[in-house]
Parts: sequence; structure tokens; C-alpha cells
Amino acid sequence: MFVDSHCHLDRLKQGPDALSETLNFARMRGVEHFLCVCVSVNDYDTMLDTVRSFEDVSVSCGVHPLHQDEACSYDELLEKARQTEVVAIGETGLDYFYSPESKAVQLTSFVDHIKVANETRKPLIIHTRDAREDTINLLKEHKAQHTNGVLHCFTESLEMAEAAIEMGFYISISGIVTFNSADELREVVKAIPLDRLLIETDSPWLAPVPHRGKQNQPGYVVEVAEFIAELKGIDVKELAKVTTENFYNLFPLTKKSAS
Repeated sequence: MFVDSHCHLDRLKQGPDALSETLNFARMRGVEHFLCVCVSVNDYDTMLDTVRSFEDVSVSCGVHPLHQDEACSYDELLEKARQTEVVAIGETGLDYFYSPESKAVQLTSFVDHIKVANETRKPLIIHTRDAREDTINLLKEHKAQHTNGVLHCFTESLEMAEAAIEMGFYISISGIVTFNSADELREVVKAIPLDRLLIETDSPWLAPVPHRGKQNQPGYVVEVAEFIAELKGIDVKELAKVTTENFYNLFPLTKKSAS
């Protein structure tokens, strides 16, 4: 069985009744759990309403680094994060590729999320792009290893992955690994230990080959798994088993709903 460790079900462009069909398609392909990740605290309640009827969907709470115009206070983030439905904090992090001008605000927001994760003992979901040094340094400085987390949709260097793994973090790989331009990432994935690996879709974006050009969806995590399994020279059933176990180890609050 597979898990989509990172998707944005509330961002899918479809009617409200279509979400059930989308999730059923994924379930038929062997996907047993979905982590719906928040990008704006302002949208958290709406996101929760969208998915709360599905027992196999868990949710996070946080502010994406590219959504700083929707930033919230530390107290507001903490209040939401303490809710029993929330299994993780994020997504948060740093993105100097798309928004270098908001660096100062991103740094403040990221630190707030790390502190909230430590206070609630809930793992971090981290977006990082062109901010390797600051991301690792802030995680170390604010003792994020006490709560743990994942660098999601990873496209950075092996050195960064190893630094995160040394702190106890996981590395999550999306459909980007299937793209023709992802030669460097494929070499990184080969080197990542299985016991530190997660798989995701990041849907509705980044549909893997052979679905490029389509809206991504959780069922396509199977293609991600199949590609990585071939890359690492193992059976896809083994990859599914290990990455699913990794998911529940990192996000233990999802175990109840997964049953």
C-alpha cells in the first residue's frame, strides 16, 4: 500500500463531489492515506471542511513561504496547530528562487513554525528552494531535531539531504524525479537511504511522467513509487512498504485515522 505524504486536495480544480471520485481512484490503486497540506492559515478552516469527512485524509497547518501576504501571528498559528485534527506544522520554509525580496519575512515565519512545532511536538513540513544554508542553519539553531520533519518535494543537493537526515529528518520525492531535466535529482535519490524516504504528488501540481500536462492527483503517487523503485533497483512493493512505514513513523497522529 502507498501513502501520498503531501497533496493539496483543496486546490484541485474540480467540483466538490469529484473529490470522492479522485480519492477512490487513488484507493483502487493502493493508496491508503493522504496528507492534505495547508499553505495559508487563512484557508485552513476551508481546507478542513473540504476533507473532514474522509477518514483516510489527515491535515497540516501552516503558511507557505510564497504566501507571506497571508502571514499570521505566532499566537494564531499556535492556536490552530494545537487542534487535534492537525498532524503536522507547515508547509513552511524558505524560497529564495521565486521570492528573494520577501526573505526577511520568510525567515521570521519559518522560525515561528519551528517554535510552534517544538511546542506542539508535531513534525515540520518544509519547502526549500535556493535557501540551503539558511534552511539547515535555522533548523539547527532552533532545535528542530526535537520535533523532526520532512524536506518535501526535494530538488536540492545530496549534501543538504544528508545534513537534514543527520538531524533525523526525512526526504520526500515528487513526480519531478520523472522529468527529463531531473538527472541530478535522480542521482540524489539513488543515494538517499530507504529508511529516510517518503513519496508524494504535491498535487494538483507536478504530475509525473506519463501524466505531464494533466492536473496531478494522489493516485499518481504510484508512478512516482514505480520510478523510484526502478531507480534504486528494488521491487515497488518494497518501496511502498518502507515509505508507508516511514510516513507513519514521522506522522504518528495519522495512525488512528489510517486504521
